[in-house]
Parts: sequence; C-alpha cells; structure tokens
Amino acid sequence: MKNSQTEDTLTLYGQSFASRLLLGTSRYESPVLMAAAIHAADPALLTVSVRQQLPGGHLGSHNAGQSFWDLLRDTGRKILPNTAGCHTAREAVNTASMARELFQTNFIKLEVIGDEVNLQPDPFGLVDAARELVKLGFQVLPYCTEDWVLCRRLMDAGCEVLMPWAAPIGTGQGPRNPRGLRELRERASHIPLIVDAGIGLPSHACQVMEWGFDGVLLNTAVSRALDPIRMASAFAQGVKGGRHAFLAGPMIVQEAAVSSTPEIGRPFASDSSRSEGPAPCASLARR
Repeated sequence: MKNSQTEDTLTLYGQSFASRLLLGTSRYESPVLMAAAIHAADPALLTVSVRQQLPGGHLGSHNAGQSFWDLLRDTGRKILPNTAGCHTAREAVNTASMARELFQTNFIKLEVIGDEVNLQPDPFGLVDAARELVKLGFQVLPYCTEDWVLCRRLMDAGCEVLMPWAAPIGTGQGPRNPRGLRELRERASHIPLIVDAGIGLPSHACQVMEWGFDGVLLNTAVSRALDPIRMASAFAQGVKGGRHAFLAGPMIVQEAAVSSTPEIGRPFASDSSRSEGPAPCASLARR
C-alpha cells in the first residue's frame, strides 16, 4: 500500500511543497536567530517584504539588504515576496513588479491595506490589483478576509490561491470567526486556502488545519516568542498534526455520551432485570 503521507503535498500554481507551513522573516532579534528558526520550522516558503530590500527600508543600507538576501538564499527556501505596506492597487502593482526583478519569481503575496487600525485588506483595491497582476503573469496569493463575496471576486480575477486572515495581523488572537472560515473552506473546496495573519499558538494552526485548510502562514508568533526556535518547531508539528487529523477523518460529534466499551462479554453488564433493582428473595418469590 502506498504511503499517503509522503504523497500529501501542498500544491500552489502547479508547484508542490512537502511542508504546509509558510514563515515570515521580520522582527527577529538577529539574522542568526532567524536562520535557526527557519531550519526548525522547515517551511515551504519564506515571505519577504520588498520594502526590506529597498533603500530606506528597515535594513538601512544596501549592504545590509544584500546580506539579508544572501542569508535567505542560503536557506534553500523558495521566496514569496509580499507587497506589505501598500495602500493602493497601483502601489501594490508597482511593488510587485520590483519584487519580480529582485527575487526572480512570479509568486507574489498581494497586500493592499485599507485600514491602519486593524490592517484589514482593502477589498476594492485588492481585487483591482489582483486582476492587473494576473494579466501581467504573476501568480497571486492575496491576503484577504474570510468574506465569501471578496474571495469569489478574487477567484474571478484569476487568483488560484487565497490567504484569508484568522485575525488582524500580529495580534495572535487565533481564529476570530471560526464559522466564517469553515464556511469559506466548504464553499471554496476546489482552491488552496492558506490561513494568514492572527495565528498566535500552535493550537491555532492545528485547529485550522483540522478544518481542512491547506496551510498556515505566520511570522510574529515565532519571531516574538521567548524562544523562537522552539516555537518554530512547535508550529511545524502543530501544522502536521492538524493535517493528519483532517486526513484521518475525525469522529462525528455526539450530543449524548456513548459508551466506548461494548456490553457483550462484560461480567457485570446491566440488563433489564438488574436495572429494576435486586432480585426478590426465594421466600418472597414463592408467595
């Protein structure tokens, strides 16, 4: 019999990945710590902000940006550049075009932020940018909400992967709308769905994987943990555990208790006579 676990791969735009965890690369205390966390997580993709690589980004200089890029390249992981910080469709398209030149990839995590308070995606700008990027040959992975109408518009624009949030970016709250996420999974059953943003614990990642989501993307939950390396490993195990549970087929939830031990063969199994109380003594029975 074939080993189903070895055949269960994440497929995005025709490319297959053994891991279902995607990992961000910002807010680590040091490059060495980041590299160790990447090794522990064993992710399919590494997300990188294009603004990190440009003059004026938080890396501060061209030399620092080149060192960062060399470090990422040495990990051997495929890069998923993102348009973090963009607030209009035009800005996102321009940033994606620069990303393609910098990283030599058509993959792009599309972000168009519409609200500075909760960093919620702008649904209108997101769809406009996705439509244009698809026409330009990009393989778009849009950061979106669980709203079905928005997701349907993104699919109509040509997106073959969606990345709905669990909660606002960096909050670590876990899934705030479980019902909405599960309904999205049911209605968009034909497309890969990767939960992006708001995951704080390995149990959160395990839970959404149990619901049938195809992967999890996270950053802050690892980079800001007290022990990022151990947390990265914990998330890798959580994602795998949730995926295996989904494939195994969970039991049906019951409203009432159901005995897990069969009655047949039990020496003291109850029957109708015993349930009515102790048997009468012989003298009473003869009356």
